[in-house]
Amino acid sequence: IITLSDLECDYINARSCCSKLNKWVVPEVIGHAVVTLLMLISLHWFLFLLNFPVATWNIYRYIMVPSGNMGVFDPTEIHNRGQLKSHMKEAMIKLGFHLLCFFMYLYSMILALIND
Repeated sequence: IITLSDLECDYINARSCCSKLNKWVVPEVIGHAVVTLLMLISLHWFLFLLNFPVATWNIYRYIMVPSGNMGVFDPTEIHNRGQLKSHMKEAMIKLGFHLLCFFMYLYSMILALIND
């Protein structure tokens, strides 16, 4: 969010912004897929169903990158067609989702510790 807002205010250029953001796309996809798989294996159905659409969206977004682009975030296209605003909105939604998940995981951990 901070990198995208810096780009919006012209504190950094598009190329350095996109290179910073693109280096975190693959770890995000892998991490979220692993967490979703662990929820499935441990039979936490509600948490699995909560994480599955986000993991699917991350994988879809990574696979559907056009062949000429630098990555999910492309410096030549980030200012076109309102992509900067859509990336900013997506980052805010992900922030809210991860904040919600943090508290749900914390509650689940405390509940598991109390029940043991």
